[in-house]
Amino acid sequence: MAGTDSTQPETENAPDSAPAVILVRPQLGENIGMCCRAMLNNGLHDLRLVQPRDGWPSDKARAAASGADRVVDNAQVFDTTAEAVADLQRVFAATARPRDSVQPVMTPREAAPVIHAAAAGGVKSGVLFGPEAKGLANEDIVMADTIIAAPLNPAFKSLNLAQAVFCVGYEWYQAGLDMDAWRATASTREAVPATKQDLLHMFKHLEDELDKCGFLLPPEKRPTMVLNIRTMFQRAQLTDQEVRTMRGVISGLTRKHLRGKE
Repeated sequence: MAGTDSTQPETENAPDSAPAVILVRPQLGENIGMCCRAMLNNGLHDLRLVQPRDGWPSDKARAAASGADRVVDNAQVFDTTAEAVADLQRVFAATARPRDSVQPVMTPREAAPVIHAAAAGGVKSGVLFGPEAKGLANEDIVMADTIIAAPLNPAFKSLNLAQAVFCVGYEWYQAGLDMDAWRATASTREAVPATKQDLLHMFKHLEDELDKCGFLLPPEKRPTMVLNIRTMFQRAQLTDQEVRTMRGVISGLTRKHLRGKE
């Protein structure tokens, strides 16, 4: 479960604003599990299944969820799409083929702030996703107020079920994310730029060793070579930790060279 950190808050979006994810007649338990994983990646918890072909609960779904057990455990199963959306006030249908529908069409990015705004007004939303093989049927799409269609390669728009859920969930999550707060917690340690004194000490250390091994020859070219080396490192904008690492590299190479002469 790479990327999982139980010490962090589970989501930075208000759970009450999250849309329900309705999988209509999903076929494989593994695909449902991967959808659960995609949902929890983006702070979504409300999973509704309409006639899952292989039944529910599913050990294969739990294994494929890779730790998104909260979504798996709380999934609800319905006999019809109408029952699954009965308590919702705004329904979106994710489909690559709008067919002859008269509903407005939005991209996932356009739909995301609409869902957030609806939630702010107390309106609960949900997104329909169709079965893996053929997508949503017309009788499912007609229950939606809006169609969500991702602007993909027109010659190949095919997404697997989890990709489709992630695409919509990601845009919803980003639309409600405080990016400044996210950046503040994204790094485990703030990088501290090296001081010029530390850089100068590193330069001298490196140049002393390069003189000893004969790299900075002939003497008339030494000033230009030193300038080029210093400019290269200055351009890298090294941190204090990187300077310490570089000093260690120089010392390590020197010790190896000396051992080789013994």
